[in-house]
Amino acid sequence: MYSLARPVTSVLEIRKSRFIGCVEPVADRAAAQLRVDELRAQHPGAAHVCWALLAGGHSAAVDDGEPSGTAGRPMLEVLRHQQLDGVLATVVRYYGGIKLGAGGLVRAYTDAVAQALASAEKIEYIPHQTVRCSLPYAHEGIARQLIAESGGELGDVEHCQTVTLTARLPATASDALHEQLLSVTRGELEWETFCSE
Repeated sequence: MYSLARPVTSVLEIRKSRFIGCVEPVADRAAAQLRVDELRAQHPGAAHVCWALLAGGHSAAVDDGEPSGTAGRPMLEVLRHQQLDGVLATVVRYYGGIKLGAGGLVRAYTDAVAQALASAEKIEYIPHQTVRCSLPYAHEGIARQLIAESGGELGDVEHCQTVTLTARLPATASDALHEQLLSVTRGELEWETFCSE
Protein backbone atom coordinates (compact mmCIF):
# COMPACT_ATOMS: atom_id res chain seq x y z
CA MET A 1 0.00 0.00 0.00
CA TYR A 2 1.08 3.56 -0.71
CA SER A 3 0.16 7.07 0.32
CA LEU A 4 1.33 10.39 -1.09
CA ALA A 5 4.16 12.62 0.05
CA ARG A 6 2.31 15.87 -0.69
CA PRO A 7 -0.73 17.26 -2.54
CA VAL A 8 -0.63 17.42 -6.36
CA THR A 9 -3.06 19.32 -8.58
CA SER A 10 -3.86 19.02 -12.29
CA VAL A 11 -6.22 20.99 -14.54
CA LEU A 12 -8.15 19.56 -17.52
CA GLU A 13 -10.23 21.57 -20.00
CA ILE A 14 -12.89 19.45 -21.71
CA ARG A 15 -15.46 21.09 -24.00
CA LYS A 16 -15.30 24.40 -22.09
CA SER A 17 -15.63 22.75 -18.67
CA ARG A 18 -12.65 23.02 -16.33
CA PHE A 19 -11.80 20.08 -14.06
CA ILE A 20 -9.33 20.84 -11.25
CA GLY A 21 -8.13 17.51 -9.87
CA CYS A 22 -6.21 17.17 -6.63
CA VAL A 23 -4.82 14.15 -4.79
CA GLU A 24 -3.45 14.54 -1.27
CA PRO A 25 -2.63 12.59 1.87
CA VAL A 26 -5.31 12.61 4.62
CA ALA A 27 -5.56 10.81 7.96
CA ASP A 28 -9.29 10.05 8.02
CA ARG A 29 -12.79 10.91 6.83
CA ALA A 30 -13.11 13.92 9.16
CA ALA A 31 -9.94 15.48 7.69
CA ALA A 32 -11.21 14.73 4.19
CA GLN A 33 -14.55 16.43 4.89
CA LEU A 34 -12.75 19.53 6.21
CA ARG A 35 -10.65 19.69 3.03
CA VAL A 36 -13.73 19.36 0.80
CA ASP A 37 -15.41 22.17 2.76
CA GLU A 38 -12.29 24.33 2.20
CA LEU A 39 -12.45 23.67 -1.54
CA ARG A 40 -16.13 24.67 -1.66
CA ALA A 41 -15.21 27.95 0.07
CA GLN A 42 -12.27 28.55 -2.31
CA HIS A 43 -14.35 27.83 -5.43
CA PRO A 44 -17.79 29.38 -4.81
CA GLY A 45 -18.50 29.53 -8.56
CA ALA A 46 -17.83 25.83 -9.16
CA ALA A 47 -20.73 23.63 -10.26
CA HIS A 48 -19.49 20.53 -8.43
CA VAL A 49 -16.86 19.46 -5.88
CA CYS A 50 -16.70 15.68 -6.27
CA TRP A 51 -14.46 13.52 -4.13
CA ALA A 52 -13.26 10.03 -3.30
CA LEU A 53 -11.46 8.75 -0.22
CA LEU A 54 -9.50 5.67 0.83
CA ALA A 55 -8.20 5.96 4.40
CA GLY A 56 -7.68 3.25 7.01
CA GLY A 57 -10.38 0.93 5.73
CA HIS A 58 -12.85 3.77 5.13
CA SER A 59 -13.91 4.77 1.65
CA ALA A 60 -16.20 7.40 0.18
CA ALA A 61 -17.38 8.31 -3.31
CA VAL A 62 -19.35 11.56 -3.62
CA ASP A 63 -20.89 12.75 -6.92
CA ASP A 64 -21.98 16.16 -5.55
CA GLY A 65 -24.88 16.60 -7.96
CA GLU A 66 -23.36 14.92 -11.01
CA PRO A 67 -25.38 11.96 -12.34
CA SER A 68 -25.05 8.99 -9.95
CA GLY A 69 -21.90 6.95 -10.49
CA THR A 70 -20.24 9.33 -12.96
CA ALA A 71 -17.75 11.07 -10.62
CA GLY A 72 -17.06 9.73 -7.12
CA ARG A 73 -16.99 6.02 -7.96
CA PRO A 74 -14.69 6.33 -11.01
CA MET A 75 -12.33 8.50 -8.91
CA LEU A 76 -12.37 5.89 -6.13
CA GLU A 77 -11.51 3.14 -8.64
CA VAL A 78 -8.41 5.09 -9.73
CA LEU A 79 -7.22 5.25 -6.08
CA ARG A 80 -7.90 1.51 -5.60
CA HIS A 81 -6.14 0.61 -8.85
CA GLN A 82 -3.01 2.48 -7.69
CA GLN A 83 -3.08 0.68 -4.29
CA LEU A 84 -3.40 3.90 -2.31
CA ASP A 85 -4.51 4.47 1.26
CA GLY A 86 -4.69 7.61 3.36
CA VAL A 87 -5.51 9.55 0.17
CA LEU A 88 -8.24 12.02 -0.80
CA ALA A 89 -9.00 12.75 -4.46
CA THR A 90 -11.07 15.83 -5.28
CA VAL A 91 -12.22 17.32 -8.57
CA VAL A 92 -13.65 20.83 -8.72
CA ARG A 93 -15.71 21.33 -11.90
CA TYR A 94 -16.52 24.64 -13.51
CA TYR A 95 -19.31 23.91 -16.00
CA GLY A 96 -18.70 25.24 -19.51
CA GLY A 97 -22.24 24.95 -20.86
CA ILE A 98 -21.77 21.79 -22.94
CA LYS A 99 -23.09 18.50 -21.54
CA LEU A 100 -20.58 15.65 -21.67
CA GLY A 101 -22.94 12.69 -21.14
CA ALA A 102 -22.38 9.91 -18.62
CA GLY A 103 -19.42 8.36 -20.47
CA GLY A 104 -17.77 11.74 -20.95
CA LEU A 105 -18.15 12.57 -17.25
CA VAL A 106 -16.67 9.23 -16.16
CA ARG A 107 -13.66 9.82 -18.45
CA ALA A 108 -13.22 13.44 -17.31
CA TYR A 109 -13.26 12.63 -13.58
CA THR A 110 -11.06 9.55 -14.06
CA ASP A 111 -8.54 11.51 -16.16
CA ALA A 112 -8.44 14.46 -13.72
CA VAL A 113 -7.42 12.15 -10.85
CA ALA A 114 -5.09 9.97 -12.97
CA GLN A 115 -3.30 13.05 -14.33
CA ALA A 116 -2.69 14.40 -10.80
CA LEU A 117 -1.45 10.97 -9.65
CA ALA A 118 0.94 10.74 -12.62
CA SER A 119 3.14 13.44 -11.09
CA ALA A 120 2.55 12.53 -7.41
CA GLU A 121 5.31 11.06 -5.26
CA LYS A 122 4.14 7.79 -3.71
CA ILE A 123 5.45 6.74 -0.31
CA GLU A 124 4.95 3.54 1.67
CA TYR A 125 1.69 3.72 3.64
CA ILE A 126 2.16 2.98 7.34
CA PRO A 127 -1.08 2.47 9.27
CA HIS A 128 -1.31 4.40 12.53
CA GLN A 129 -3.13 3.69 15.74
CA THR A 130 -4.27 5.92 18.58
CA VAL A 131 -3.46 4.79 22.11
CA ARG A 132 -4.43 6.20 25.50
CA CYS A 133 -2.52 5.27 28.63
CA SER A 134 -2.94 6.28 32.26
CA LEU A 135 -0.03 5.93 34.64
CA PRO A 136 1.44 7.42 37.84
CA TYR A 137 2.93 10.93 37.60
CA ALA A 138 6.41 9.61 38.38
CA HIS A 139 6.48 7.87 34.99
CA GLU A 140 5.21 10.73 32.80
CA GLY A 141 8.69 11.77 31.60
CA ILE A 142 9.74 8.27 30.53
CA ALA A 143 6.34 7.66 28.91
CA ARG A 144 6.73 10.84 26.80
CA GLN A 145 10.25 9.72 25.84
CA LEU A 146 9.13 6.20 24.86
CA ILE A 147 6.24 7.57 22.77
CA ALA A 148 8.67 9.84 20.88
CA GLU A 149 11.17 6.98 20.38
CA SER A 150 8.42 4.77 18.92
CA GLY A 151 7.69 7.40 16.24
CA GLY A 152 4.55 8.58 18.00
CA GLU A 153 2.98 12.03 18.18
CA LEU A 154 1.74 13.06 21.60
CA GLY A 155 -1.81 14.41 21.64
CA ASP A 156 -3.93 15.28 24.69
CA VAL A 157 -2.42 15.08 28.17
CA GLU A 158 -4.76 15.05 31.18
CA HIS A 159 -3.60 15.48 34.76
CA CYS A 160 -6.00 13.99 37.34
CA GLN A 161 -5.20 11.31 39.95
CA THR A 162 -2.95 9.82 37.28
CA VAL A 163 -1.57 11.30 34.08
CA THR A 164 -3.34 10.23 30.88
CA LEU A 165 -1.47 10.52 27.59
CA THR A 166 -3.06 10.12 24.16
CA ALA A 167 -0.71 9.43 21.26
CA ARG A 168 -0.87 8.52 17.58
CA LEU A 169 1.83 6.08 16.51
CA PRO A 170 2.65 3.50 13.84
CA ALA A 171 0.44 0.47 14.49
CA THR A 172 3.53 -1.76 14.40
CA ALA A 173 5.01 0.09 17.42
CA SER A 174 1.92 -0.19 19.65
CA ASP A 175 2.61 -3.61 21.24
CA ALA A 176 6.26 -2.81 22.02
CA LEU A 177 5.31 0.51 23.65
CA HIS A 178 2.65 -1.25 25.74
CA GLU A 179 5.21 -3.81 26.98
CA GLN A 180 7.77 -1.10 27.79
CA LEU A 181 5.27 0.95 29.77
CA LEU A 182 4.01 -2.12 31.65
CA SER A 183 7.59 -2.87 32.65
CA VAL A 184 8.43 0.73 33.65
CA THR A 185 5.26 1.17 35.73
CA ARG A 186 5.40 -2.37 37.17
CA GLY A 187 1.88 -2.97 35.91
CA GLU A 188 0.39 0.33 37.13
CA LEU A 189 -0.92 1.11 33.66
CA GLU A 190 -4.30 1.48 32.02
CA TRP A 191 -4.01 0.97 28.26
CA GLU A 192 -6.55 1.53 25.52
CA THR A 193 -6.11 1.31 21.74
CA PHE A 194 -8.38 2.73 19.07
CA CYS A 195 -8.86 1.57 15.51
CA SER A 196 -6.00 1.79 13.06
CA GLU A 197 -6.14 4.52 10.45
